Amino acid sequence: MVPALPFRPGLPLVLARTRRHTPGVPKDPSTPAGRRAAWADSLLHDHSILRIGWRNWGAVEPGRLYRSNHPQPWQLAQAARRFGLRSVVNLRGQRVECGSDALSREAALRLGLAHYDAPFESRGAPHKDRILRLAELFGRIEEPVLIHCKSGADRTGLAAGLWLLLQGRPPEEAVAQLSLRWGHISASRTGILDAFFRLYARACRSGASPKPFLDWLREDYDEAALRQSFTSRPWADRIVDGLLRRE
Repeated sequence: MVPALPFRPGLPLVLARTRRHTPGVPKDPSTPAGRRAAWADSLLHDHSILRIGWRNWGAVEPGRLYRSNHPQPWQLAQAARRFGLRSVVNLRGQRVECGSDALSREAALRLGLAHYDAPFESRGAPHKDRILRLAELFGRIEEPVLIHCKSGADRTGLAAGLWLLLQGRPPEEAVAQLSLRWGHISASRTGILDAFFRLYARACRSGASPKPFLDWLREDYDEAALRQSFTSRPWADRIVDGLLRRE
């Protein structure tokens, strides 16, 4: 028996009305059937039922940058009203088959928010070209901005840390965006994101004058070397991949 959901404005009774769940089919909430399919996919396949009460919300810098897990449409509306959001950056990338993605895009359009895709990996060495694209986006995007991935723990922490570095903040502040407080487990494969920030921190300590982050990224950062040097702990991988089923 499906437990009753707490009431939220705009949440349809999809669990009772949708008999078949098809996670591989593009989701289009513009029709009643498509909306039911999008909500079913979001709640059941994308686990957004767990995000109804757990938002993993935080301010990276109040009035400029906020972070969260993948917001429900009404959560996005609440945040837009309360914090004056102007833009949303989706770190999962566009996923036409994902109900959560379809619903949050629709909500952003309805609210007049600019919506951007900047996909990152949670378990791989950050790609130089993707960081540079995100840096370019952060340089022109209208603030305040909300960044999100699925859980708000790993890719969101990476992007928050990158934003801080681009503001000239120390790498210690950047790596603090990846912590257990946000659900990030650094001993797992996602810990390679911490290792990236610590790599830059060591570079800053090694010279008389720290190299600006983007200069270090372009000239010194070696993705392959980072991948080769990082080792996760099996017990932590079992938690992140098996128990939490992180993306």
